[in-house]
Amino acid sequence: MTSLMDVIFLLLCFFVTTSVFSQWETEVSISLPTATTATVPNRMPGEIILNVSAHGDVTVNGQLLTRPELTKRLAIIAKNYPGQPVVIRADRETAYEHLVSVIDACRAADVWNFSLATRDEEEK
Repeated sequence: MTSLMDVIFLLLCFFVTTSVFSQWETEVSISLPTATTATVPNRMPGEIILNVSAHGDVTVNGQLLTRPELTKRLAIIAKNYPGQPVVIRADRETAYEHLVSVIDACRAADVWNFSLATRDEEEK
């Protein structure tokens, strides 16, 4: 019975920690573009969230990264966890070139499972 309680406690700790980090990533002040077909997807466990500001700055887990640092970090993730989901949250004011450079960093790191976050038009 004690070992079962230990397992349940560890699972509880894992899910609480995961939910705190996922909430923290979406609280970054980024105004997502709208889309008529936008839906709230089910969160994938352990998905990486890349926040791209209007000025093109990329943050991951609250840490500002340069493009080479981003590529290096994504390459390590892709090597250890093939097929790792990545969500790119770009501000609607972000220049297209900044978004393309983040996508290029993903492709250079062999990360192909990425998606772009949007919000529903009614969510304004």
